[in-house]
Amino acid sequence: MPRRLLAALLLALTGSAAVAAAPDLGTPEGQLLALRRIQCSEIDGKPVTYYWKGVAYSRVPGEPDRQLFKLEGMNTRHCGPLAGAKSKAEFRLVSREILLYEDPVTGEVLRTWTNPWTGNTVDVVHVANDPVNGNYALVGRDGKPINLPFEVIGNQWWLTTAVPLFYTNPLGGAYQRYAGGTYHVTELFNFFGALDDLNNRKKDGAETAVGWERISLWLPWMEMGDRAGMLYFHTAGRKLARWDDLSPTMKAEIDRNYPAYRNPPPLDDQRPNETSWTYFKKIIDARKPAP
Repeated sequence: MPRRLLAALLLALTGSAAVAAAPDLGTPEGQLLALRRIQCSEIDGKPVTYYWKGVAYSRVPGEPDRQLFKLEGMNTRHCGPLAGAKSKAEFRLVSREILLYEDPVTGEVLRTWTNPWTGNTVDVVHVANDPVNGNYALVGRDGKPINLPFEVIGNQWWLTTAVPLFYTNPLGGAYQRYAGGTYHVTELFNFFGALDDLNNRKKDGAETAVGWERISLWLPWMEMGDRAGMLYFHTAGRKLARWDDLSPTMKAEIDRNYPAYRNPPPLDDQRPNETSWTYFKKIIDARKPAP
């Protein structure tokens, strides 16, 4: 068979003359491409959903740790071009997310909770952060090219990041009943998967498992103020093949209370990011009687 005819036949069968190159994890461009495939999709505006489950424990000086809640979370997101980008690898991620606090035995979504330290029964405020967005560029805030800590052994890759936060608490001042004077939290993320899947550019994204840990002050709705102690969360999850793979509990909660969370915000969303603390502040402010 003539070479040109053979090439035309292969093109017709594969739909392309060549497969796009795998991400080069040794370069900033390759790292951003890999990160986009992990976080969402190479297709602009294609929705992707992450889901995770786990537990929350208290730690108080002088007493054993105790499990307070089961946890269940989701994040719906998509990616698109970064405004003013210097490279096609740079991108913007736009998302919204939910974290549910559940009974530690039954797994039922909590509406109220009896605080074992104060004896008070309080309303539970689940996390509903909208939006949670991020810009990913070749150069970091320090002015240096990014160098993400990807690790590869055999056919496995993983990416571990820690985000320590310490700043003036948005719930300071008149909100001391709910929180102390500083926002002191550490978020720990672990992403991992198969290298051949990450490198497979015939697919628009990579199958990814995730671990999320959180070390924080008491949740503001617990009304613990600056009482000694802390919380730690331990969870694991994955990028779902489709939104409908969420648990029945999460889908029912979204249908009931958070219908907008079936889809991510628009790609041009420019609102400031929400946190569980700023979201709670809005709820408390809305409860205040009108002057």
